Amino acid sequence: VQLQASGGGLVQAGGSLRLSCAASGSIFSIKFMGWYRQAPGKQRELVAFITPSPTTNYADSVKGRFTISRDNTKNTMYLQMNSLKPEDTAVYYCAAGDISSTYWGKGTQVTVSS
Repeated sequence: VQLQASGGGLVQAGGSLRLSCAASGSIFSIKFMGWYRQAPGKQRELVAFITPSPTTNYADSVKGRFTISRDNTKNTMYLQMNSLKPEDTAVYYCAAGDISSTYWGKGTQVTVSS
């Protein structure tokens, strides 16, 4: 499974961005997809994930502001981020997992200025 994330950038506090993650390869085996982020000096944390059902789950820090979705026809996952805060600044990574492995895409930088 190969993942390609895009959509990061610089935005002012209160603004919005949409991240995309295009999947290719053995995507039929994927059980979940998600977004993680890692801020400087901090550990990588789960932001949101989505299952094939689809079931979604969010970190408390982004509930009500971020929305994860997927378009199976395009093999793409999205993260709509609204009401962005400076503390959302991080490198965002998309990930996908099957029963044996977790796959990671290269990160995309999101910077929120105050």
